[in-house]
Amino acid sequence: MSVRESTLTLVVAAASAAAMLGLGQMPAASAADKPSFKVPRTSWGDPDLQGVWDYRTITPFERRAELGDREYYTDEEIAQLEGRAARRLDEAPDTTVQTGLVHADYLTDPGRHVDESRRTSLIVDPKNGHMPPLTPEAQQRQEKATAARTAAGTAAPAGGRVDSYRDRPLYERCITRGLPATILPTLYNNNIQIQQSPGYVAIVHEMIHETRVVPLGGSFGHVRSYLGESRGHFEGDTLVIETRNFNGKAGFRGSSGENLVLTERYTKVAADKIDFRLTFNDPTQWTQPWTVAYFMRTGEGDMYEYACHEGNYGLRNILQEARDADAADAAKH
Repeated sequence: MSVRESTLTLVVAAASAAAMLGLGQMPAASAADKPSFKVPRTSWGDPDLQGVWDYRTITPFERRAELGDREYYTDEEIAQLEGRAARRLDEAPDTTVQTGLVHADYLTDPGRHVDESRRTSLIVDPKNGHMPPLTPEAQQRQEKATAARTAAGTAAPAGGRVDSYRDRPLYERCITRGLPATILPTLYNNNIQIQQSPGYVAIVHEMIHETRVVPLGGSFGHVRSYLGESRGHFEGDTLVIETRNFNGKAGFRGSSGENLVLTERYTKVAADKIDFRLTFNDPTQWTQPWTVAYFMRTGEGDMYEYACHEGNYGLRNILQEARDADAADAAKH
């Protein structure tokens, strides 16, 4: 081998080694880097998104502080996170540790994997992976709410009073989880089912068994509800759903929801994968709009009803525990 050939071989080998070392810092190949996927169509011509879709992920909602501005996990970090998640789900629970969770670990199903994007947070905009700052108006509301909770007492589970069913949140009372909470990854029931017909899209949310029937086109009315009013349309292969007119009784992250506008984007990028984006816009709560993104995968099977009220003694037991706590506190004095 000549000196020139030897030098060229060393350069190629060094470049290959550098590429291998950098793999952990690089995001996974995007859909744009792969052969184009032709989105299937319904018999009436709309992009076909029908099926059961699973959005479990262990990627955190906001980026952990120690990661700074780093947008992607390394291979080693992903292995550690997914290994920890597997142990949590597969090993016998440690009954000596009080986790503070409402449900024992073995009764939950939050997922085992980091989102395919490899991002360090579900929030993709702002780039720092955190919700934007609150407006001065929202800060004042938050301070008043905190003061009210403190005045009410914090002896009850999850804080706040438990004098009647009215003191407990809608989610706990099996009424609704509300939007956008019902479309964000949580401890379990991270599935939706999409069904389509000419002029409509129906989205069934596994959690609290709610169904949204979304007209394609038309204008917004004036009726407010827990889930707001949704209108959809297609932009190319992407289903875009805008939701507004929330009744303010099922807020999210401090926002009452009355001024909130949500924009969902569903794009099928493979036979078994949907690229999902959710943008929040409430100028009375945050200083700028912000966006969450993750991939949905084909579900593992059919989706069954989450019959939250069937044989439900949860609220009764919560109220009884509160009465017992009051009696015990009174006995001390």
